[in-house]
Amino acid sequence: MTRDKAQKRATRTRMTKTGERYTAARRHVVQAEEAPTTVDLGQSDEAVREHTGRGWKGWLRTLDAWGAKERKHGEIVAYLMEQGVPGWWAQTVTTGYERSRGIRAKHQSLDGTFQVSVSKTLPIDARALFEAFTDARRRNRWLEPGTLRVRKTQKDRTARFDYLPDGSRLVAYFEPKAAGKTTVTIQHERLPGAGAVEEMRTMWKERLAALVESLRG
Repeated sequence: MTRDKAQKRATRTRMTKTGERYTAARRHVVQAEEAPTTVDLGQSDEAVREHTGRGWKGWLRTLDAWGAKERKHGEIVAYLMEQGVPGWWAQTVTTGYERSRGIRAKHQSLDGTFQVSVSKTLPIDARALFEAFTDARRRNRWLEPGTLRVRKTQKDRTARFDYLPDGSRLVAYFEPKAAGKTTVTIQHERLPGAGAVEEMRTMWKERLAALVESLRG
């Protein structure tokens, strides 16, 4: 497919997601292609390089050459995982790529809803942190009862929840570190609008601090 055709498809995709007119959507697509490093891709170049083996410029070139502009989100994620990129980072790189090419607005999901991620390394081993999220009695010590309902878990690695106050969804990823520490990444999905992004970011930062205090207690 020629570059012009690829731009037109990316423009139509952005129009569907954002409701913009063709001219405005195309302007964002072209600007993103010409200067991808000016777009907020969600994670720093250093973090992406540490967890995936290469930085943003390398992944943008690789995905362009592979034809990612013409692929669906899930296809890009699968391709990255085939290249050895861990699941959460495959999602992150895919989302960053879509933003860089004007296909997706900041914090926006493919279904038009929004999402936000909060990550923090805590002085807690992965098993204890996993149980603090998935065991209702322990979770109620740091989070208001009735906030989350467990959907599916992978022991000590991931936990998926319904966020009951607004019907959105939540995924918690647990990555063990040295000295008994664990990095937890909370990905809050299906938020109803951009205004909920910062509200949920602040709330989860506060709740993670409360979690640490509850375990110390």
